[in-house]
Amino acid sequence: MKNICSFDEMENIISEGNPLLIYFSGENCSVCKALKPKIEEQISQNFIKMELYEVKADIYKEIASKFSVFSIPTILVFFDSKEFFRKSRNISIAAFIEEIKRPYSLFVD
Repeated sequence: MKNICSFDEMENIISEGNPLLIYFSGENCSVCKALKPKIEEQISQNFIKMELYEVKADIYKEIASKFSVFSIPTILVFFDSKEFFRKSRNISIAAFIEEIKRPYSLFVD
């Protein structure tokens, strides 16, 4: 996962229109640290054209607040520069992957 360090950078990445997953995490969040490698693995195996980015919400509070992210971990998924859905806190990896499959196939294939 690449890091996003400014609101402008995030806006530019979103505006490119590529399939995109943005992972909001925190330095002291043990759930965030445990979930991140699982998300990376599943995305790289199932959705090879999806770009992965991370925002440290406790450091870059402006980005988190402008995207209404008030709890971590939070995952935002974008297709065609539009937020398609978001998941927060208790995230089931299997259910999350299933939710991405259909829109991913529509936008990528």
